[in-house]
Amino acid sequence: MNRQKVMRILPWVVTPALVVAIVVVWHLVVTIGKVNPFLFPPPGEVGSKFLGLFSSDSIWGHTATTLSEILIGFAIAVVTGVFVGVLLGKLPWLEASVRPLIVITQVAPKVAFIPLFVIWFGFGITSKIWLSALLAFFPIMLNMLLGVRSVEQGHREVMSSLNASRGQTLLQLEMRSVQPYLFAGMEVGIVLATTGAIVGEYISGSQGLGFLVVSSMNQLDAALTFALILWLSLMGLVLYLIVNELKRFFIPWHESVYGLRNTTA
Repeated sequence: MNRQKVMRILPWVVTPALVVAIVVVWHLVVTIGKVNPFLFPPPGEVGSKFLGLFSSDSIWGHTATTLSEILIGFAIAVVTGVFVGVLLGKLPWLEASVRPLIVITQVAPKVAFIPLFVIWFGFGITSKIWLSALLAFFPIMLNMLLGVRSVEQGHREVMSSLNASRGQTLLQLEMRSVQPYLFAGMEVGIVLATTGAIVGEYISGSQGLGFLVVSSMNQLDAALTFALILWLSLMGLVLYLIVNELKRFFIPWHESVYGLRNTTA
């Protein structure tokens, strides 16, 4: 069997095995170690609470709220990140001028922005959307900037020899060349967008899955908290896999899609 097939099958074998191993170890630690289930509930109780989540219609409303915040914030980050990244990549003098400001906004604790967003946008989903967009913006923008700067000069000269216009060079060469960088930024961005939305709900939310997690903690229901975290993790995983599948669809020719696709056993 060649290396490509092994790499594609491996996650479907190893990942479930690891999940089973973690659950078994978890169960043994709680039962044999006699850990207080009030503090660290057994996996069976967490599983029961997880299934119980979907017996109530409210979970879908909270899930829809969180998903809306993530997806809208992520979309804003993609649009602005692509625009700013291309602009700064094309204008080195502008990039040198504004980079310190961009870095400052990224190294500052994002939780510190939440009170400002609440003042500006209120306690609704808008403040969470902007926090989600803020977190996802930087990796997308930075990857786009790097992608624009990484277009090979030889390829530009070929386009010039073919009398290609600036628009043709941008669409047919540069945009194609930056796609791997864009999707790399998007894969990081969707994770950060999810984090931003949930953190916003933790601190100032009255709806959404992050709000439910805080409510379960206030009720001292550890099993429900674990179940909600599991649901959030699965949702984030699905969003990441969607972005990953988009990468496979749009750039199947790039090596990052299949890894060592040309290496055979």
